[in-house]
Amino acid sequence: MRARITLAAISLTLLTLTACSGDTDEGAAGKSAGRSTQGAAQGADPVVKVAGSDLGDILVDQDGRTLYAFTKDKAGQSNCDADCIAVWPALTGSTKVAAGPGTSKALLASATNAGGAVQAVYGDWPLYYYVGDSSPGDVNGQGLDGEWFVVGADGKLVREGAEPAGTTGTTGQ
Repeated sequence: MRARITLAAISLTLLTLTACSGDTDEGAAGKSAGRSTQGAAQGADPVVKVAGSDLGDILVDQDGRTLYAFTKDKAGQSNCDADCIAVWPALTGSTKVAAGPGTSKALLASATNAGGAVQAVYGDWPLYYYVGDSSPGDVNGQGLDGEWFVVGADGKLVREGAEPAGTTGTTGQ
């Protein structure tokens, strides 16, 4: 539990330092969280696909990074504010999101979030990364605060492997 909080704090600090340094080399923080903003900045549209994990078949991006949903989001609209986005960056693109292997095109959509970016939505869930995930296949955000869960290929939240609510101390919103 403390290791996750420490990892999230370190990742957030690295992200801030990298963003403030103006360095274009994608360092550790860029690999953790920068995918969402870099995709939009470079005009690349993200791809959502399905990958196998210890939690079953879950949604990941084109690089295999796990995608999460926030239970406070409603009807496909993000309810994640600026503090939340700092830890849970949105999966965004310039105009649309592509359906990759294993996904249902009928469940995949886009919505403009509060920051004006086009965010990927699967089923009713806007999609996010977790800064505590450092490598493809990591699922360190699973169940955090009882509000963050990976999304299955069917568009439903995967609640398996989640910690009990309130045990992490991370900011949800």
